[in-house]
Amino acid sequence: MEQLIEVIDGSFEDVPAGDATFDLVWSQDAILHSGQRTTVLEEVERVLKKGGEFVFTDPMQADDCPKGMLQPILDRIHLESLGSPGFYSRETARLGLSEVVFEAMTHQLTMHYSRVLQETERHEKELNDQINSDYLARMRKGLGHWVEGGHQGHLVWGIFHFHKD
Repeated sequence: MEQLIEVIDGSFEDVPAGDATFDLVWSQDAILHSGQRTTVLEEVERVLKKGGEFVFTDPMQADDCPKGMLQPILDRIHLESLGSPGFYSRETARLGLSEVVFEAMTHQLTMHYSRVLQETERHEKELNDQINSDYLARMRKGLGHWVEGGHQGHLVWGIFHFHKD
């Protein structure tokens, strides 16, 4: 089975692979970390074979998110913006990828970050022995922003599936 999967170590803004190399490109909660999301999508289109599939998940801002509402999250992850479902739909269409489906599952995002926050708080005494207390406080605060953003409808998480015609 391992001959069916190739994992490449490199920048997703400059994938070290030739044009039309892959049948499937998969990204899991990673594209949000790029300040050059359009470049990432261009690289996906470039390395994907005709007839190939692109599947990814990512925390995103809601299409109707008011400007500035996500600033605490953006500050924490050192970004100026997040992509949105509309952004990904427009940019992939521009690149010739057909959207098969977007399955919004934002409840999973809020459940995940709520649970991580609960566990962090539950194990705080143990963690204080291993992690700088200032870092731990910033982490709790940051997780709270993700939970709040999801509950307020300013964040979206889901699974996109595109096809290269």
